[in-house]
Amino acid sequence: MYNPKGNVMSNYFLPAVEAAVWNQLQQENNINGIYDQIVEPLHEEMYRRQNFELMDELTDEQQLMLTYDYVKMQVMQGGFIQLIQNGYVGLLPDMPGWLYALNINDMAEVIDDALKVFVLNRELLTKTTTVEEFALLYAELKEFEAIDDRFMELNESTILAMVNNALAHPGNFVTLI
Repeated sequence: MYNPKGNVMSNYFLPAVEAAVWNQLQQENNINGIYDQIVEPLHEEMYRRQNFELMDELTDEQQLMLTYDYVKMQVMQGGFIQLIQNGYVGLLPDMPGWLYALNINDMAEVIDDALKVFVLNRELLTKTTTVEEFALLYAELKEFEAIDDRFMELNESTILAMVNNALAHPGNFVTLI
């Protein structure tokens, strides 16, 4: 993947992962295990720092996986409406480009569609709501239903594509020790 920052990989935050663990997960074709080996240390570091400055120290591929994981957690619980209401819409704009760069075009289109619906309904989606008003958003913005469904349908293949990229280029994600 293109490195627009022009930095050498050593300037990035690359969590240490035991090569034996990585290889075992790869031999077992444990996609979720490999995914977790990549994203869990990023979440832990983000939590430790209590800010988003870590993003500047991540490769584009790491940024995609961490961002995707946050988006996935929100969308799987309450769809894109929940993601937006919880203040995570700022994670979406860079995702289509990163996904297209990895040829994960279907999910890139889903994220792009969610952004389009957000832009068209920005005022409604960004106002502070009561629990009742929040619940009504689902009835008012039915267009998100199909987008949420497509996200869920594509989630597994998206994770598989990202993990396959990590397996092909582990040095962009972790330092094997």
